[in-house]
Amino acid sequence: MFDIGFPELILISIVALLVIGPERLPETIRSIMLWLGRIRRAFTNIKNELEQEIGVDEIRRQLHNETIMKDIKESKEKIADALKEADQSIDEFKHSINESIGAAKVDTVKTDTAKPKQASEGDIRASQPAITTTDGTTDGTTDGTSDSATDSSSDSTTNGTVDGRTKP
Repeated sequence: MFDIGFPELILISIVALLVIGPERLPETIRSIMLWLGRIRRAFTNIKNELEQEIGVDEIRRQLHNETIMKDIKESKEKIADALKEADQSIDEFKHSINESIGAAKVDTVKTDTAKPKQASEGDIRASQPAITTTDGTTDGTTDGTSDSATDSSSDSTTNGTVDGRTKP
């Protein structure tokens, strides 16, 4: 409040000693301190009453809550940004995997067209000669066994025809 240093206090005490005198100086200091205490208490009471009427505590709480809400909002934005970055990373990873799979399919198709076509089981049977069984029917297999695909042709051979032709 007042900028009073040690030299000023010494000057005030010397003047007070000369003006008031050494006999009444202690009593005067006590009464001045008493009045200063009363003034301080009065200002403190006024300050407290004004704070209660204005609602300073409520304002302080609101300010505190606003700072907390601001911090929460900033944290929420940081989390949202982190989630966006994570989603982008995941999308990039999926895209790179899809590109790798697509490249592998293209490589597979290129190698499949470059390789000679392997004969299927049906192609192998068609290229082998038919075997005539002991009852005069033709079996489509070379080892003498019949399967469900050749059983239908063997049924037609019992009528005297082999593959739509008459038996010799």
